[in-house]
Amino acid sequence: MTQTSTHPTGRPADETFRQTLGRLASAQKGAARSAPAYSRFVNRRLGRVLAAWAYRRGLSPNAVTGISALCTFSAIAMLALVPPSVLLGLAVSVLLVLGYAFDSADGQVARLTGTGSVAGEWLDHMVDATKVVALPLALLVGLHRFEAVAEPWQLVPLANAVVGSVLFFGMMLTEQLRRARGVVSRATTAGRLPWLRSVLVLPTDYGVLCLAFLLYGLPHVFVPVLGVLTLGSAGFLALALPKWFRDVRALAQGSGT
Repeated sequence: MTQTSTHPTGRPADETFRQTLGRLASAQKGAARSAPAYSRFVNRRLGRVLAAWAYRRGLSPNAVTGISALCTFSAIAMLALVPPSVLLGLAVSVLLVLGYAFDSADGQVARLTGTGSVAGEWLDHMVDATKVVALPLALLVGLHRFEAVAEPWQLVPLANAVVGSVLFFGMMLTEQLRRARGVVSRATTAGRLPWLRSVLVLPTDYGVLCLAFLLYGLPHVFVPVLGVLTLGSAGFLALALPKWFRDVRALAQGSGT
């Protein structure tokens, strides 16, 4: 009887990179109903490639999360410590894009290997919650230290920190409350959805923010662009909060409380 040899990582020894990608594609969770275009159509695919690379090297999902954090927080530190320039903007953007792609890859590795855990999910969300606040605050420090823009414009990253933190917390809390009551969120239901929705919510897309740092060498252009993204996210949040409240109240009524 012939036995299939395996690589030390646990995959079939003769499996090609393309075959690993194919297995990852079949292990994908449903596309988020409200996912903006970059996150849905670009970042998930980048994450799949990085997940295949990580899987073939035997990296755990938590190790992939660690790589994501290293890329992201390196970029954040550079914003606070290095004067704005075209080169800095390019470096920050590349690191943030990589960090975001690895953030997608950790969950894909977990699904492919069947090693997902509550602790891993907690770690992933803690990294996300930290970067949502730390990124605009580090930007604020850098803009102030190096006097890159007038002081009134420095309120933009501060506003971005508030909006981003509330938006992230609201989404996570609402989803966890639904999950705790056994409700399958429409946000995670598989199916092909109109592309228009994904485009309309682009201002909330973390991937768009990552790409916006390509303009960081021109602070007087970058900060207004960040302001537009922040206003768009605030508008989305203003519409989403009442809906989330109604959804959570319906959960309570459904449980008889």
